[in-house]
Amino acid sequence: MRILFALTYYRPHVSGLTIYVERLARVMAGRGHEVTVLTSQYSKDLPAEEERDGVRIVRVPVAWRISKGVVMPTFPWYAWREIRRHDVVSIHLPQFEASILAFLARLAGRPPVLTYHCDLQLPPGLFNRLVDQVVFVSNYIAGLLAKSVVAYTEDYADNSRYLRKFTRKRCVIPPPVIMPPADAEGCQALRDGHGLEGKKVIGFAARFAAEKGVEYLLGAIPYILTEIPNIKILFAGEYQNVIGERVYERLKPVMDEYAEYLSFLGVLSPQKMADFFSVCDVVVLPSVNSTESFGLVQVEAMLCGTPVVASNLPGVRVPTRVTGMGETVPIRNEVALAEAIVRVIRNREQYVRPREEIERAFSLETTQKLYEELFERLTAKRGE
Repeated sequence: MRILFALTYYRPHVSGLTIYVERLARVMAGRGHEVTVLTSQYSKDLPAEEERDGVRIVRVPVAWRISKGVVMPTFPWYAWREIRRHDVVSIHLPQFEASILAFLARLAGRPPVLTYHCDLQLPPGLFNRLVDQVVFVSNYIAGLLAKSVVAYTEDYADNSRYLRKFTRKRCVIPPPVIMPPADAEGCQALRDGHGLEGKKVIGFAARFAAEKGVEYLLGAIPYILTEIPNIKILFAGEYQNVIGERVYERLKPVMDEYAEYLSFLGVLSPQKMADFFSVCDVVVLPSVNSTESFGLVQVEAMLCGTPVVASNLPGVRVPTRVTGMGETVPIRNEVALAEAIVRVIRNREQYVRPREEIERAFSLETTQKLYEELFERLTAKRGE
């Protein structure tokens, strides 16, 4: 089968969406399918075309940027060329070009399949609200044209204003999760390099973006310190020069105040992420809105034996509910967040579950199998 994946940002950009598509594309290529990723050349130093891990990557030139989005005047030409070369088109939303992709796919007789990762919610401002609405309309048109619309969880699908419009086309496929075992030497290097011995370690794994709620974790620090004074917070992920964000700059005075308790690791490889999760006593996901629909890092942490404290948001609350390996807390509530972190650290053994148990609930193989079945069913109908 020839599969075309389309999304705005792909590697080396790091986000939950890019990791999702990268894992899915790699496993499909490993299964013998011909896989192409169509994405933006968001940085001029990226090659226009390359192959990684058996996946062909085609990048469309960017004329200019609007907030977190990009404008690609030649995109329809690239899309039409690639769509005709493939059997099925997997479109990943939110994406401004979604309606163009879905229309061209139908025109070429290829089934368009949407995967809705989350709502789009740009920073405050009249212009950004207009952009939000334009993208929503484009995604809505794509939904009308799509053969199927994939959601991560029933919980998020039932609460999403977008996904509720396509209940008849909707199917739920859990996100692809993979996490190698931790390396003992790598874990020790982290402990030595960041002074973690004798500390209770709180992990935060995400880029510094408005929706991730990092300010609420920082705001919880004084409450945590009254109960557990020997803490260290490790930040894994992009924190400076994040596309379309100025969270680090805005929060720098607070981070300077608590500098002795903070360490920044930057973007880590999958193996180093496993080491990171393993040295943490708890991982925190304090997201604040529906641009977070699941939080892959939760399950990754659980696979490493680390419990989680996550916001009580649709979809985000599912991993802790399914596994029992953590707690959910109200959004934007520093006190509740601090109390849950303290509770989990003090009673950690009560939350930990065997890795095999987590793998039964979430696995890359399950995701690959369900996508493959969906693609094969739609391409078979096309043949008929």
